[in-house]
Amino acid sequence: MKDEILRKSISGYRFETAQESGKIKIENPQQQFLKTAKKAASEVGDAFFLSEADIQVLALALQLRARGYTPLIATDDYSIQNVAKQTQIEFAPLATFGIRRRLEWMRYCPACHKTYSNNYRSSKCEICGTDLKRKPLRKT
Repeated sequence: MKDEILRKSISGYRFETAQESGKIKIENPQQQFLKTAKKAASEVGDAFFLSEADIQVLALALQLRARGYTPLIATDDYSIQNVAKQTQIEFAPLATFGIRRRLEWMRYCPACHKTYSNNYRSSKCEICGTDLKRKPLRKT
């Protein structure tokens, strides 16, 4: 996660200062919580759209909840919000309204209309090579 903060930016300097002063503690989630976060992301169809850092944030929130804390993820990323809702982790959007309901996604090819499972690893259609898109499967 630290890698996503630009070193020579205001955010980077603030992060380094907070870390040096002890206000921020860096912790990596345990493997079991990473697996749980990845499974939840696959269930709702967001696994392909989350970075490793996103998965780590979700896993760390799950780990903190298991320790008795009430974690809150501050994010405008709809995929993170969707998986957080799936795992019943609280989230707070910063600059958007955020999601209201958990969504399940379907990936499809807009050219030939072939549909793909949520765990399909490519971003291209295997038939025609068009970039895949996603749309909500159903609202829950």
